[in-house]
Amino acid sequence: MREVISLHVGQAGVQIGSTCWELYLMEHGLTSEGYSLNAADDEKSNMQSLFSETSKGHYVPRSLFVDFEPTVIDTIRQGEFKKLYNPEFMLTGKEDSSDNYARGYYSIGRMHIDNAEAKYG
Repeated sequence: MREVISLHVGQAGVQIGSTCWELYLMEHGLTSEGYSLNAADDEKSNMQSLFSETSKGHYVPRSLFVDFEPTVIDTIRQGEFKKLYNPEFMLTGKEDSSDNYARGYYSIGRMHIDNAEAKYG
């Protein structure tokens, strides 16, 4: 079986990723909290390429959301799908890079990359 891990970076990436996961839920017959709506065994094996199943039958997306500025990810954390995602895989900073590539890459971004590698690498 193959496993897919989705990486959603920045405001646009996080918003597009959130919308994609809503579609994946509908395709696989899952509720907004990640529980199955009468899935057969063969459908469950297909779901496990995109979702991790907990011992309680809760399906969690294999995804990582990253953004320097927390408001977009906070919208997901407080929205309809707040119980779907694992909060450990939603990384935010305290400030944005102000649409400045150098600031995002060399200063603020470097800090976040090092923290993410230490935590997940």
